[in-house]
Amino acid sequence: MPMPSANRWMVLAAVIAAFTPVIVDMTILHIAVPSLTLALGATSTEVLWIIDIYPLLMAGLLVPMGTLGDRIGHRRVMLVGLCVFTVASLAAAFSQTPEMLIGGRALLAIGGSMIMPAVLAILRQSFEDEGERAKALGIWTVVGSAGGAVGPLAGGFLLEYFWWGSVFLVNVPIMALVLPLAYRVLPQGEPNRAIAWRIEQALVLLVGLVATVYAIKAGAKGDAPLWQPILAAALGLGLLVGFGRLQATAASPMLDLSLFRNPAIMAGLLMAFVSSGAIAGFELVLAQELQFVVGLSPLEAGLFMMPLMLAAAASGPAAGWLVSVIGLRTLSAAGLFVASASFAALAGVDLHEQAWLSGALLATLGFSLGSTLLAGSVAIMGGAPAEQAGAAGALEATGYELGGALGITFFGVLVSTVYRSSIDLPAAGGSSIGEAATAAARLEGAEADALMRAAGSAFTAAHEAVLQGAAALIFLLAIFALVVLRGRTTVAGAHG
Repeated sequence: MPMPSANRWMVLAAVIAAFTPVIVDMTILHIAVPSLTLALGATSTEVLWIIDIYPLLMAGLLVPMGTLGDRIGHRRVMLVGLCVFTVASLAAAFSQTPEMLIGGRALLAIGGSMIMPAVLAILRQSFEDEGERAKALGIWTVVGSAGGAVGPLAGGFLLEYFWWGSVFLVNVPIMALVLPLAYRVLPQGEPNRAIAWRIEQALVLLVGLVATVYAIKAGAKGDAPLWQPILAAALGLGLLVGFGRLQATAASPMLDLSLFRNPAIMAGLLMAFVSSGAIAGFELVLAQELQFVVGLSPLEAGLFMMPLMLAAAASGPAAGWLVSVIGLRTLSAAGLFVASASFAALAGVDLHEQAWLSGALLATLGFSLGSTLLAGSVAIMGGAPAEQAGAAGALEATGYELGGALGITFFGVLVSTVYRSSIDLPAAGGSSIGEAATAAARLEGAEADALMRAAGSAFTAAHEAVLQGAAALIFLLAIFALVVLRGRTTVAGAHG
């Protein structure tokens, strides 16, 4: 029996209200990094864990939480996820140490991973008419894009008037309104107890990823005994290889890695992985440059970053039209080449003196990377047979989240490495500009100014070097896309 029309749109309002804080939390914290670094005395490594524990856990949990919803009901999973997200927001907002904040962010990821898969499933259950469903999904997509775009601006606005914890605390009143609405209007659905829940596969992937990322961060910083990153790398890589073998042999794998045999899907996953990583990593570095070096307030920094985020959000509909006009291969290569050129140009721009040029380049970068993400999605879903569409979608979602997490790791680690080699006052400057700012706060007058000048110069040099490296990597990916997608000039051609 179809759901009454008014109820369907109330369901849409409820799931969008639940989904928005989850998507905003992916970007809102970037602008708060300088403030929380100073408030909590966080090291560069702790800052990276605070940021990327969220997408890292999401990457491993989205698929099993979606399966859990199929098994016990998506309404139940979403309601539990909303409760977890609310408690986690409170814990994160009032964290007293970096370790507490990392734990709060991890709990946020668990709640978010329960909410996100349930959104699409509940919309599919609620809107049986294809025309209405298309409208509902269109509204959901626009809100999702806007949420990611306004994250830095919302964070900047909150930090202009409140303390850094407000970027988490703002979720609580929203959830206080969403929870009773969701409880009242979300459909019960029909759980399928026959579906197997393979959480052990997700745990193998998660522990492997966390151990590998720890090895990268500890090895790059160099302040831990050598055996620790070596042991962590061995454990992480061993578990990831084991996960791959498990997926190849399991009767019901969490991720169907056989899809990698299709060149178009492999190229699409690489484009989604690199593009999401480049956006996330660059946002984090840019937010620190604007506040620690250029001297902007959080709100000013959020406004400065808006061209990047708005252009990335607007690129989806535009790229959807472009792929039908110029073809998948051309759009993929053009997006990557333009993104590479934008990174190279931004490496040489003075963000303080050339604000208008910086804004234009940020908009170009956002649009090109957003277009590449869309092209990657088209390549993945177009290259997959109809009977494997769900598996391809799960692989894409995992790749997107994993790309964001590892992009933050690699941008952060490389910036920190170049920074330490460039700082004129290594003892006082620490291993990051955040640590230098914390040290400068304890100094007076000329000493503090000298330290921040040295730290600012070193960070700018690191920023430029990393952007040049990103430009080179994306240029190589553009060449790869041109070769692998040869003959796949249209969306339909992705099947060929």
